[in-house]
Amino acid sequence: MTIDHWLVRAACQLQGGSDTPRLDAELLLAHACGRDRTWLYTWGDRTLDTLQQAAFEQLLAARTAGQPIAYLLGRREFHGLELKLSPAALIPRPDTELLVDQALALMPAEAGGDVLDLGTGSGAIVLALASARRQWRFTGVDLSAEALELAEYNARSLGVSNVTFCQSDYFEALAGERYGVIVSNPPYLSDSDPHLTRGDLRFEPRSALVAAEDGMADLSRLIRQAPAHLLPGGYLLLEHGLNQGAMVRALFEQAGYDMITTHDDLGGRPRVSLGRYQTAEDHDPTMTGRGMERSA
Repeated sequence: MTIDHWLVRAACQLQGGSDTPRLDAELLLAHACGRDRTWLYTWGDRTLDTLQQAAFEQLLAARTAGQPIAYLLGRREFHGLELKLSPAALIPRPDTELLVDQALALMPAEAGGDVLDLGTGSGAIVLALASARRQWRFTGVDLSAEALELAEYNARSLGVSNVTFCQSDYFEALAGERYGVIVSNPPYLSDSDPHLTRGDLRFEPRSALVAAEDGMADLSRLIRQAPAHLLPGGYLLLEHGLNQGAMVRALFEQAGYDMITTHDDLGGRPRVSLGRYQTAEDHDPTMTGRGMERSA
């Protein structure tokens, strides 16, 4: 069969199991052939050789079984960066780019400082920030050694040198360290969340998805512990679930943060909340809770 025929057949096979069957077919076939999608359009009348056909059929079978396209390709684009991926880390999603954008808004390009990314995974967030703010210094931590190897590989391949990585359970290995900005996309799904049985989430590391206390445990922990690692006037920014914004803002207020806001993603869903922390000497009690609002 020609490439065009293979694509039609593959798209039909993926119907019902993918929201983008034709696109998936093109991405997998291009990957099997070691080419880009443009090559498929140009040479649609060509036939596959034995190795290409075997590779494509293997990829197609895996995708039909539900495996994420990003893991099958071994890469994903995030905030303009091409990242290597593996099942050791979450698949970066467009919604998380909001976390990057909100952090960059707090980091003047003409200034400098120290930024911490907790639960860095593939390094997507910290590398996007570091690529845009070369004069700032960044640290990415993760409990998973496999995830850190992936993040370090991505940093090298992208030529990002202003990032260091550290194995740590959040702040545990960072005693005495303080930062101007701390960001995190922590686990925030409940163990009973039905999304865990659907789509890509079935194949992603559960430890990076699920938190105790109906998904709030890690968010609560970070809000409580971050003040010991923030410089005066430093910010904590957290990604969270669409129904968690009000609870996260309340936790920020209880912990003494101000300038508390929640920002919506492109779908209009509450996705990122942030707060500023002042030291006891600088903190004005009358400011607690001010700025507690949602911002699209």
